[in-house]
Amino acid sequence: MSTIVDVKSIARWRLILGQSAEQQLADYGSGGSTGLTDEERIMDQALAEIYDDTQGLDQSSGGASIGKRGAGNGKSAPNLSKWLGDVRSFFPDDVVSIVQHDAMERKGWKQLLFEPEVLAQVKPDIQLIGTLLSLKGKIPEKTKETARMLVQTVVDDLVKLLEHDIRRAVTGALNRRQHSPLPSVSGIDWKRTIQRNLKHYDRERKKIIPEKFYFFDRAQRSKEWTVIVDIDQSGSMADSVIWASVIGSIFASIPALNTRVVVFDTEVVDLTEQCANDPVDMLFGIQLGGGTDINKSVAYCETFIEEPKKTLFIIVSDLYEGGNRGALIRRLRELREAGVRTMCLLALSDQGQPYYDENLAKTLSKDGTPCFACTPALLPELVEGALKGYDLFELAKRVEKTKER
Repeated sequence: MSTIVDVKSIARWRLILGQSAEQQLADYGSGGSTGLTDEERIMDQALAEIYDDTQGLDQSSGGASIGKRGAGNGKSAPNLSKWLGDVRSFFPDDVVSIVQHDAMERKGWKQLLFEPEVLAQVKPDIQLIGTLLSLKGKIPEKTKETARMLVQTVVDDLVKLLEHDIRRAVTGALNRRQHSPLPSVSGIDWKRTIQRNLKHYDRERKKIIPEKFYFFDRAQRSKEWTVIVDIDQSGSMADSVIWASVIGSIFASIPALNTRVVVFDTEVVDLTEQCANDPVDMLFGIQLGGGTDINKSVAYCETFIEEPKKTLFIIVSDLYEGGNRGALIRRLRELREAGVRTMCLLALSDQGQPYYDENLAKTLSKDGTPCFACTPALLPELVEGALKGYDLFELAKRVEKTKER
């Protein structure tokens, strides 16, 4: 005998399991129905286009099923624009991103992003931008402007999310002003000091007796620190590449920092100029995929180090080195011993645990270069601590603890 189950629970399971479970679930419902509303049926249809085996959509790129919903083969959806509209209308943003990604990976719909009217309807997010950048050499002229607008939207959102905290972190680390022990005489702002102390003029001595000295804000001085961001542009690092590029552009906009942004695979490309002018141009200058020669990129970055003790060197890489591992280890050790503050971010994203070369990461860490994954939200604190001279390994431990919470 069938047992009557809560209607909402049945509808929820029906959305999860798909059309193939309709009859079985209906047996548990009131009146032999799964109780889907009109809106839920539209949601179900949108999911079925990707996950059900009854829809006959192309699955040229393969992929395992999600939950119990099938995979399917056959012709592609006749009305992708309507499907995109339904997905965006009835699902929250985080679900939209997942479904769009699955549509491209499971059904081979990447080529449909080449149509400007379709591309204009997708929800821009980091995964989509990673896909666009990996396909940028194939994007036709008619779609390039739409693609650029999507990339610009994501970049603007990321800058808005991070810029304030990064600027605060850098200026907080470099700003000494009156809150620190007396700096050198060369840092005194004489004009401001005299103006603020006129009321302490001693008529007998005919001198101003300053009650308080004022100093130039060190954070406003030009190029006080060199920050080098060395980015692995192999395909597995797509999300990290986008975050690191945007963060590099924010560093480049801060006068106190001399910022260099370099990307590498088996070749090294200096994107510093594009980074300073337009981070979108910089992203379009990145070529995702290819091999990896980290040692070669570090050797190139060494040429920008003029004052080692005022240099922060950040490698963003999963450390799958295709070049000379021994030379890489020695090179980073020499940089650290010269006073450069070195660190390796195995991933810079909000995703889960990264894949990386554990052996090389352990070797570099033992040798003085901490290697760890970091979310973008935690990076400002990390940079501030590094510029203040804190122990990088202690900072890395704090980052890991914060991620666990």
